[in-house]
Amino acid sequence: MTGSSSRNCAGSWARMLPPTHPAAKDILYKEIHEVCGDVVPINMVKGIGHLRDPRLNKGLAFTLAERISLGIHGLQPPRFKTQEEQLALCKASVMKYTEDLNRYLYLVELQERNERLFFRLLSENIEQMMPIVYTPTVGLACQKFGVIYRRPRGLFITIYDKGHIYEILNNWFVYHKSLLENRPNSTHSKPEQAVRAICVTDGERILGLGDLGACGMGIPVGKLALYTALAGIKPHQCLPITIDVGTNNEQLRNDPHYIGLNKPRSQGAEYDELIDEFMAACVKKYGQNVLIQFEDFGNHNAFRFLDKYRDKYCTFNDDIQGTAAVAVAGILASKRITKKRMCENKFVFLGAGEAAIGIADLCVKAMEADGCTEQEARDNIWMMDIDGLLVKNRPEGNLEGHKIWYAKDHKVMKSLLEVVKEVKPTVLIGASAAAGAFTPEVLKEMAKNNERPLIFALSNPTSKAECTAQQAYDHTDGRCIFSSGSPFGEVKYCGKVYKPGQGNNAYIFPGIALGVIATGVHHITEDLFLISAQAVADHVKDEDLEVGSLYPPLGTIRECSIDIAVRIANYAYARKMLIQAVLKLFTAFGYLIYSNIKLSNVTLTICPILFLTSAGLASEYPEPKDKRQFIVSKMYDANYDSPLPNVYDWPGDYAKPRVLPDKKVTVPTGNSEFRDKLYQYHDSS
Repeated sequence: MTGSSSRNCAGSWARMLPPTHPAAKDILYKEIHEVCGDVVPINMVKGIGHLRDPRLNKGLAFTLAERISLGIHGLQPPRFKTQEEQLALCKASVMKYTEDLNRYLYLVELQERNERLFFRLLSENIEQMMPIVYTPTVGLACQKFGVIYRRPRGLFITIYDKGHIYEILNNWFVYHKSLLENRPNSTHSKPEQAVRAICVTDGERILGLGDLGACGMGIPVGKLALYTALAGIKPHQCLPITIDVGTNNEQLRNDPHYIGLNKPRSQGAEYDELIDEFMAACVKKYGQNVLIQFEDFGNHNAFRFLDKYRDKYCTFNDDIQGTAAVAVAGILASKRITKKRMCENKFVFLGAGEAAIGIADLCVKAMEADGCTEQEARDNIWMMDIDGLLVKNRPEGNLEGHKIWYAKDHKVMKSLLEVVKEVKPTVLIGASAAAGAFTPEVLKEMAKNNERPLIFALSNPTSKAECTAQQAYDHTDGRCIFSSGSPFGEVKYCGKVYKPGQGNNAYIFPGIALGVIATGVHHITEDLFLISAQAVADHVKDEDLEVGSLYPPLGTIRECSIDIAVRIANYAYARKMLIQAVLKLFTAFGYLIYSNIKLSNVTLTICPILFLTSAGLASEYPEPKDKRQFIVSKMYDANYDSPLPNVYDWPGDYAKPRVLPDKKVTVPTGNSEFRDKLYQYHDSS
C-alpha cells in the first residue's frame, strides 16, 4: 500500500477500530478536531464535503491537481480562477444591489460559502464593506433578523438554561467529544486553544434601536467578523453569543417571525445568577484569559457588570470603553488644530448613558495625564440626561450609579441651549439617540464661543444622529471640527469639500482584542484604552485634518489595530517587569518589618497587593523581542493555501527501499507463538 493511499484510508481504518482504541483517538482527533482551525490538515475532508465546508472551500480556485486529489474533480465547472478574479467578481456582485440589506445578505451567504474569500473581500475593501457588515446596516439586519435567519452563526443561551450553560458551550464544536478527552500530551487538548474571544449581548439596547431581544444576535456576529477582518483574529477563535431572557418589546413579542422567547425580560437575582454562571462557564471551558466583550446591554446592567467582572475576568464593555477610546482619540487628534491641551477643554454631554459616562471617565483619565487633578477634570465636564442638567439638587432625583460623579452644585437647567450658553463648552458631545437635538441655535452658540468648536454627534444609527455633518458646517460658518458615530458623505461649504471622520469603535476594539489575546492579559485596565486612543490619534495625518477628519482613513484600520496591539504588548510586558521589581523590594523590606509576625499574617498582607498589581500584565512567555513580528505572526491569513502536502526528496538512496539478499528464515520448532507473529508480520507487509 502506498503512503498516499495509506493517508487517504486513515479515517476509514480509525472508524473500524473500537472507540477506546488509542490509534482511533489519534487519527480521528486530527481528522475531525483540527478542521476548526485556519490551517487544515492534508486530505482530511474529501469530495462534496470539502466544497460545502466554508473553511475549506476555494470555489473555482482549486487547481486540477487539488481537484483530483480531493475527489472534487467533475463537481465543478472546468474553469480555473485566481482568488483575485473571485474578489473582483464578488465586489462587483455586492455593489450591484441597490438596497444595503440585500448587500448584507450577499456577504452573509459568501461567508457561509467561502470564509477566506469573505474575509479578504472585507479586509481589502473596508470603507465600502464595513458599513454593510456593521453599522448602520447591521441595525436593519437585527430588526429583520427573524425573517433573514438561515443557519447557526453563534450560540443562543436562554434563562431556562440555567445550570446547563457549560453543556451548551460544549455544543459549539460537536466533533466526537468522547474521542477528544484525556489527551494531556496534545497541544490541542487545552480548551483555550479553541475560542479566544467571545462577544455577548442580551439584546436589550441594540444600537439606538432599543430592545430587540434574540434578534440582537446580528451585533456579536458583526463585531467578531470585524475582529478577523480588521485585526486578523482567527475566525475559529471567535464565538458570538446571545443571552435570551425575553424582551420588553411588545411589538416584537407579537411578531410571528420573532425567533426568541416570547416573554417579558427576566430581571433581578434570576438574571444575575444566569450571567454569573455564564462567566464561570466560559472560563471553565476556554481558560482564564478568554476575552469576553459585553455588547449592547441595558445601561442599568452594563455598568454593574463592568464593575463586577473587570477584576475577575478578561472583559470589557465596548459601548462604554470602546466608544470612550474612539471619542478621546478624536479629541487628542484635534489638539493639533485647536492648540488646546486636554485639560483646557470644557465638555457638555447630551446623554448620560453607557457611551457618555464612558467617554467622560476616559476624558478624566486623559486630563489627569495632562496634569489636572481628578476633581479639576470632573469639574470640566457637564452632563445632561432626559431630565436636564445633572445637578445635585434636581427635583427628579434620578442620579443613580455613575451619574453622581458628574452632578454639579448648580441651578436646574432643562434645555441644551441654556446649558451651552451658561457653560460655553469647547466640546459638545451627543450620545443621546435624540435625532436633531443639536439645533441650529445650539450650533450657532458653539460657533459664537469658539473659533474651532468640536461637535461630536455620536448616536447610531444615522437616523438617530444629533445633527448631520452638513448642518454642523452650515451653522458654524464651516469652522466646526465634526465627528459622527455613523458615516456621513462629503460636505461642501463655501466651495470647500470636507470629509468628516466617523468615530467608529472599530478603530479600537479589534486592536484591543488582538493585543490582549496575543499577550495573554488577564484583566483589561483603563490604561489600555487610553493607550489605544493615543495610537489612533497618532495615525491621523495632517492631510486628514485638512479635510476635517479626526480619524485616519477606514482603509488603514488594520494597521491601527496592529499598532494598538504592539503598544499594549509593550505596556503589558514593561508593567510586568516593573511590578516584579517592586515586589522584590517589598518582599525584602516586608521581611524585616514582619519577621516577628506569623507567616499567615504576612500572606494576608501581601496577597491583596499581588492581586491589585496583576491587572494589565502579560502572561505569555517568553517575552518576544520583536513584538510587532510576534503580533503579526498571530494573525489570520485570508489568502488561499494548498490542501496538498509538500513533497520533497531525501539525499542519495535513503528514500529508496533496500534490496536484501534472499535468506531462508529459520523458525525454531515448537515455538508456535513466535511463528504466528512472524506470519502475521509478513501478511501485513
